[in-house]
Amino acid sequence: MFCNFADRKVAEEANELPPFVYQYFKPMIDRQLLTTTIEELLSSTDAFLVDLKVTTDNVITVEIDSPTGIDLDDCVELTRKIEERFDRDKEDYELEVGSAGLTSPLRVRGQYEKYLGQEIDVLTRDGRKLHGRLAELSPAEGPEIEGFTMMVTKKVKEEGKKKPVMVEEAVELPISLTKQVTYHLNFK
Repeated sequence: MFCNFADRKVAEEANELPPFVYQYFKPMIDRQLLTTTIEELLSSTDAFLVDLKVTTDNVITVEIDSPTGIDLDDCVELTRKIEERFDRDKEDYELEVGSAGLTSPLRVRGQYEKYLGQEIDVLTRDGRKLHGRLAELSPAEGPEIEGFTMMVTKKVKEEGKKKPVMVEEAVELPISLTKQVTYHLNFK
């Protein structure tokens, strides 16, 4: 295949690639630009970005959440706004927008804030499973969460008593020691 370097330089200066390149390579969508755009679009709502995945073949998966919940209309509206900003004909991408499900792991500060006072399940990096109530989040300067405190109920044998009693104990966990934190679904 022959490529004219003069044409290539013109294409590079115009920020375009020669047409034959698109037959073999799809340019990936700029993930950082997409993240910034989504956060800007969500800034006028109570919703927040939980996760964004962009595959090498431009399949974009956007996961959002909100303290009040996400419904289908919210997903459709965000999809339309993203499609207005990123031309499908030029970018050639597939877009999926959905909500973080109840069984999805908690990933961002907004999700932890949503479940403050609620029961959670924690799997630690050393394999321990904890169940308790999310009591407090560590202070942070940005959207990242550094750690949290949960109240765990334990059976404790007190001196002079025959039966163990249930005692609530505060357990502080840095995020770095957790493998997965999920909302506890209680069907009682």
